[in-house]
Amino acid sequence: MTPAADRPEVEVVIPSIRSVQILERWRHLLEGVPVIVVQDGDPDVDLRIPAGLDVTVWARPDIDDLLGDRSWVISSFDSACRCFGFLMATARYVYTFDDDCAPPPRRSSGGFDPLRSHLANLRSRAHPDYFNTLYDVEFVRGFPHSLRGGTPTVISHGLWLDHPDLDAVTQRERPDLRISEEVPVVQTVPRGAQYSMCGMNLAFDREVIGPAMYFGLMGADQPWGRYDDLWAGWCSKVICDHLGLGVKTGRPYVVHEKASNWRANLEREAQGLL
Repeated sequence: MTPAADRPEVEVVIPSIRSVQILERWRHLLEGVPVIVVQDGDPDVDLRIPAGLDVTVWARPDIDDLLGDRSWVISSFDSACRCFGFLMATARYVYTFDDDCAPPPRRSSGGFDPLRSHLANLRSRAHPDYFNTLYDVEFVRGFPHSLRGGTPTVISHGLWLDHPDLDAVTQRERPDLRISEEVPVVQTVPRGAQYSMCGMNLAFDREVIGPAMYFGLMGADQPWGRYDDLWAGWCSKVICDHLGLGVKTGRPYVVHEKASNWRANLEREAQGLL
């Protein structure tokens, strides 16, 4: 194990099958931050990595070499391959986003640095046992003083500008839906309640909850897809509830620039919908 003094505080993990040129737009936020790219598909594809960033690439041959006959647990041709990046990370905190997501513009109301915003969420206390109508701004009248100490936050789930994270049926019904403004809110997901966790803009405390952040086996040779991050969210939320840990959702936002095709998504999601 890498000595704690030599480990970075946070690492970024990105799955990609084509290009991570989007990192150029993250450059001003990733100075000094190690980035792990898990290359899905053909390892000879040029990922177009911007020069000057601290980027390590792991491709399918690396996964096979390192995991051997257990390499099947890492999905192929699916964004769930990012789990290998979680495994190879050494930092306490991991931030993961997709290769079609960019930081919001600087005119955003204070939330244009998703990485630091996620870290702020993870370093603050969560309050899953009493819903605060003022969210995480301040305790409202009637909020029990005995619960104000809260519990550690171990998952920070961010949201999206432009294309929201929708299933195929909703994509078909609302093809023009776009998110144009941030809602400047972070809230704790209540104990006992489930939520839909999306891997496009997500950070977590790897030391505390890392083993639970396994994105379900999807992609090549699997009967369904697009439930990998949802599976990890459902499982990790049950575990967080059991251990008394907190999950937050809301800010920060990223710009999700490319919507997937609803017809292809419906084919992949069909078994899960049933």
